[in-house]
Amino acid sequence: MTGTAWFRLAVAVGGLVPVLAGLGGILAGPAMLGAESGTDEDSHARYLSGLLLGIGLGFWSTLGDPVRHRERFRLLTAIVVLGGLGRLYGLVVRGVPGAPMLAALGMELVVTPLLCLWQARLGR
Repeated sequence: MTGTAWFRLAVAVGGLVPVLAGLGGILAGPAMLGAESGTDEDSHARYLSGLLLGIGLGFWSTLGDPVRHRERFRLLTAIVVLGGLGRLYGLVVRGVPGAPMLAALGMELVVTPLLCLWQARLGR
């Protein structure tokens, strides 16, 4: 496989995380995490899950021609990193969350930026 093919595979697999988490959050709301919630919290969680789904689909939309979609990939990466920084702030002020949230933090602040750097190298 070529470098571009490996990159596409990595993005396709990595995109499963936001797509599946987004769908799960839309369908189950906060109950997906075992949380009880009122209608406002439920509404907000489902809305944010829709955004997460959209981010995953956005990354998948770059797979056809990763070099041509450089700007889209960078914008999506910036959005994910900003979300990760918000999650990191929550870790500092509220304490360490469970393993799934720590894994998400790793995806947001490590894996996604590394994929963005890899994508930038494809265009050279």
